[in-house]
Amino acid sequence: MPRPVNPRKIVAPPRFRELVPSGAPHGKREPVEFLYEEYEAVKLADYENLNHKEAADLMGISRPTFARIYENARRKIARAMVEIRPLATVYGNAYMDNSWYYCKKCHARFTIPGDKPKNQCPVCKSTDQIELINPENEK
Repeated sequence: MPRPVNPRKIVAPPRFRELVPSGAPHGKREPVEFLYEEYEAVKLADYENLNHKEAADLMGISRPTFARIYENARRKIARAMVEIRPLATVYGNAYMDNSWYYCKKCHARFTIPGDKPKNQCPVCKSTDQIELINPENEK
């Protein structure tokens, strides 16, 4: 029996739910599921220019595990581009560094510093928000 998979630490959730390519066919195509930990791996390696060891340390995983996650992410991005399919973020096997919230009114994703009210969106001041801890909450 394989070992259970440890959750991967991410700093913040992706700021998009789905990326749809311009010029995509009008029929709704099945999206490629892009896990939060894959997003974090691409962000750390390609956007923040960290080497695999530094990025793996930030995510709380081994370097070979980071390399596997990163490789899967790159394949999914390539598949979405070549097949002209949407890239949809999915919670996956991750936990967030801080508590993050999603505003149902303005769709902002945010964390709340200790000195701010916990029941108010900093963008639109709405109180209609959900905490992004449980992947089911995000729907």
